[in-house]
Amino acid sequence: MTDKNNALPDDDHMIAHGVDDEPVESNRRIYTGKSFQFVTFAAVIYAAFHMLALNGVGIKALTGGLVDIPFLPDFPIETWNFRIAHVAGALILGFLMFSSTRFPEEGEKSNKGVRFLAYPLLVSALFSLGMALYFAWEIASGTMWNGIDKGIRFNEIWLFGTPLWIATAGSILLSWFDRQSRGRFAPHDFVLVVCCLAVATYLITIYGTLMRNSTGTAFAPVGISMAAVAGTALIMELTRRVAGLALVAIASVFLVYVFIGEFLPGFLTSPPISWERFFSQVYTDAGVLGPTTSVSSTYIILFIIFAAFLQASKVGDYFVNFAFAAAGKARGGPAKVAIFASGLMGMINGTSAGNVVATGSLTIPLMKKVGYHKNTAGAIEAAASTGGQIMPPIMGAGAFIMAEVTGIPYSDIAIAAVIPAILYFVSIYFMVDFEAAKMGMKGMREDELPKVAKLAKQAYLFLPILILIVALFMGYSVIRAGTLATAAAAVVSWFSPYRMDLKRIYSAFEIAGHMSIQIIAVCACAGIIVGVISLTGVGARFSNVLLSLADASQLLALFFAMCIAILLGMGMPTTAAYAVAASVVAPGLVDLGIPLLTAHFFVFYFAVVSAITPPVALASFAAAGISGSNPLQTSVASFKIGIAAFVVPFMFFYNSTLLMEGEWLHVLRSGTTAIVGIFLLAAAVQGWFIGARANNFYRILLVAAAFMMISGGLMTDLIGVAIAVGVVLLQRATRDRNQAVA
Repeated sequence: MTDKNNALPDDDHMIAHGVDDEPVESNRRIYTGKSFQFVTFAAVIYAAFHMLALNGVGIKALTGGLVDIPFLPDFPIETWNFRIAHVAGALILGFLMFSSTRFPEEGEKSNKGVRFLAYPLLVSALFSLGMALYFAWEIASGTMWNGIDKGIRFNEIWLFGTPLWIATAGSILLSWFDRQSRGRFAPHDFVLVVCCLAVATYLITIYGTLMRNSTGTAFAPVGISMAAVAGTALIMELTRRVAGLALVAIASVFLVYVFIGEFLPGFLTSPPISWERFFSQVYTDAGVLGPTTSVSSTYIILFIIFAAFLQASKVGDYFVNFAFAAAGKARGGPAKVAIFASGLMGMINGTSAGNVVATGSLTIPLMKKVGYHKNTAGAIEAAASTGGQIMPPIMGAGAFIMAEVTGIPYSDIAIAAVIPAILYFVSIYFMVDFEAAKMGMKGMREDELPKVAKLAKQAYLFLPILILIVALFMGYSVIRAGTLATAAAAVVSWFSPYRMDLKRIYSAFEIAGHMSIQIIAVCACAGIIVGVISLTGVGARFSNVLLSLADASQLLALFFAMCIAILLGMGMPTTAAYAVAASVVAPGLVDLGIPLLTAHFFVFYFAVVSAITPPVALASFAAAGISGSNPLQTSVASFKIGIAAFVVPFMFFYNSTLLMEGEWLHVLRSGTTAIVGIFLLAAAVQGWFIGARANNFYRILLVAAAFMMISGGLMTDLIGVAIAVGVVLLQRATRDRNQAVA
């Protein structure tokens, strides 16, 4: 992170520097010398490959036809091969960069003896890779390849699959016990890199023939299943390293369910599925290569590159300083800064916890300085950072996954998200403001804030975001709009102290390669779960359960769906949480007769707020680490601060105009009354209303008024207003009476 003292002279009006610098995880290797250059170059090539591929620019096109390498296909690359390469590249970078265990502390011995066991495993992995290349040569020579020929089956099982399994399983196990120094390659992880290459080479070779049409049948080569088993293990191991055990544990439960489902009772019963049939399909567009990887290989990686360019050009610093200038003087200033800054940063970076680390390292200490308790300071940042995932136009990539899953145009989803996003941030703002009012807090002094006049001169730094929005709503494709915004981030930097030359552009692609590892691994792991759901049919049976509950009460069915969406999202990044919940919960809501967009927004919203829902709240835990507070207490506090937001999905379920459906007059009225309802609900939760503390009786009345205001009907709105006015009059009468007695 850049130190303030190292800021350029032209930035002396800024108080935030390096807020969007990439954090260094505790298990991430830090290379030097040639190792650093190699890994950096690999990350740059990986990110640049995606930017070129997505825009259909190949080597031949780049060189004007002067360079044409026969064994490297020109773009556009076939979809499945592109996704396989996308996942394999992330796995390779991940195993090179992230250790399986913590690094040995100074003076602590590493397990050098364990390391030597990796070399025979390397021989096994190289042999498997060699066989995959041999199969490619055989197929290119015209050999007919299928799952019935005994000679082919023998070669795939014993000469390709078995060595691959041995190398993969052995190296993963070794990695759990070997503790390598932070600046060195680990031999067992290099074995895993070779295994990734073997899996990708085989699958690209086989899927390049007609074999993709035989997956799930007796004609599918057994090598597909064996490669998929190894690929699944590699994905889950990298996910464990970069995202923790929560998603891996859930994926493991689903995988076990495939093979024990036939023995389970009730709606959990599933038909018997052999391992060969299941794994021959799970590494296709029915699973790992399905919607989650489709989105991560296009929109997510593109906007990660965009975020990396913003980071390299220091535009993120400007966003946070702009937030300080806009909200720093208000009571409880740093808390309101966190809301503005986290909304701007969170919609781009795609992860609630990552957003907490980026902006919270500055806002949380300042909140504590002005009087917020450390639990509250962490909770405010966690709740604000989580909301970035709902903020259009990017929505932390959630909108793109929703568009992929539902088939609804991206522009419609972004427009529908406007009012829900406003309601979320308004609810957090009111909660923070009332907390500051109760505690008698003041804002930051003018001399503690950035100079507004100088910030105004750099307003052009908002151009990349504006260009993105304008391009999207002019009808440009998401890829083209994202590319234009990325180019704009480089261009506007030429007018700032951080001009992006070739070196900085190289650095931006490096940052993008590093940043992409976690989200791609998570999306691939979520794809495993999606594959289990689609191949076992458990999603359809879950829909039947919701239908049964709806017979008793539709509200009960919605509450049950909410609980499942939050439960599935606990401990998972938003992207994976929504992808899984969209497969399990959303179809059931649609079967209830709920419109497709409403159903998916309902699920998406709760997948997002699962990051601040105890007992497993990733964003709250990240904030607790910065504030020095108790993680569980911080998660409870963030749940309280975000409590009004938990009502919002029910609001747009009962009132679809909040998703921009209907006439503008009705949309405007519904949005306005919903904001008033959120205000009343926040006042009830905080016990502060119109400049004075509210007793328990008033708080109950305010809750009743809030729910009347957010239901959407004209009559209920009038009743809500009447109750709120009644509370104001009662509160004033009580205050006047107390003053008269005094």
